[in-house]
Amino acid sequence: MNQREKLLAASVGAIVLMFAGVFGARAVFLKPLREMDKKTAALREKLEKVKSERRAYFDAEDTVKNYAQRAFSDDLDQASAKSGEMLTQQILLSGLEEADFSRMPVGPRKLRGAHEIGWSVNGEGKLENALNLLFLAQKSPHLHRIEGLTISPSETPCQVNVRFRYLTLVMNPPPNVDFLDLQPKLTLDSPERKFFDPIVVRDILRPYVKRGPVAPASTTATAASPPAGPSVLRVVSLSEWIGQPEVHIRDLTNQKTLQYKPGDALGGGTVVMVDYRPLPMPGNEALMSFSRVILKIGADYWAVERGRTLADKYKLPPNKLPEQLMPHSN
Repeated sequence: MNQREKLLAASVGAIVLMFAGVFGARAVFLKPLREMDKKTAALREKLEKVKSERRAYFDAEDTVKNYAQRAFSDDLDQASAKSGEMLTQQILLSGLEEADFSRMPVGPRKLRGAHEIGWSVNGEGKLENALNLLFLAQKSPHLHRIEGLTISPSETPCQVNVRFRYLTLVMNPPPNVDFLDLQPKLTLDSPERKFFDPIVVRDILRPYVKRGPVAPASTTATAASPPAGPSVLRVVSLSEWIGQPEVHIRDLTNQKTLQYKPGDALGGGTVVMVDYRPLPMPGNEALMSFSRVILKIGADYWAVERGRTLADKYKLPPNKLPEQLMPHSN
């Protein structure tokens, strides 16, 4: 190998060594930098996720506080009392008779972060007035939900049965907020109420009633109404108001609703109590009855299920009596 070849080989070797040194230095120095870039990107992603969760948390907290401000109270008893009072006022504002409606407490049912309470409302009245009640209840500014709504024809002419549950929440634990003094924004005179008018105009729930015979023109007097018998006295409501049971009896002949309490005379006996035990319906064991009025006639106890007439009363054997009425041996 001559001098020129040796110089060329040395030059090539130097270039190879230089490239090897460059790639080696790159591997030594750039690899940690790349790892650092990856960690930095991962930390940025985590930080953005934490920021997003933090924003969502505060948004959710504001939403909960807004709902809490619309609650009736942060106390179960107060919330139940205030919501019940509001429903009673709405029944009266709707043009309905308070005695024709029962209000049974619902709950409390424990949820995550709250208790659900409310009232089961059941009664009858004119269709227009029943729609008034539903409108006022639905448009209530308080935190609420209406479920289980049913409207059906009543056995009373020109009346409908309406049933629904008015539910609200009591936060637990309650947020630190000031409750709003809520006033209804809509009334029965609001334009929104007119959206329900077609239901009344069509009167789609009225059952067909065949026209009776026309009385002769010479008839000038009518026979006096017979006294109300057991078959026309129907138990339409068995409610409890402020801890006091109430029995509402509908006189189907005179179209009147009468109210009784324990100790009052009724059906040849005395009202003893309202029994809310779930029991099979007499005569139809496949159905359940959830309330009945118990009468004491002589030395025996008799029961009438809600929706039945006094003619359907049946004698309660000793083993079917509520615990409060069972004889206790000394």
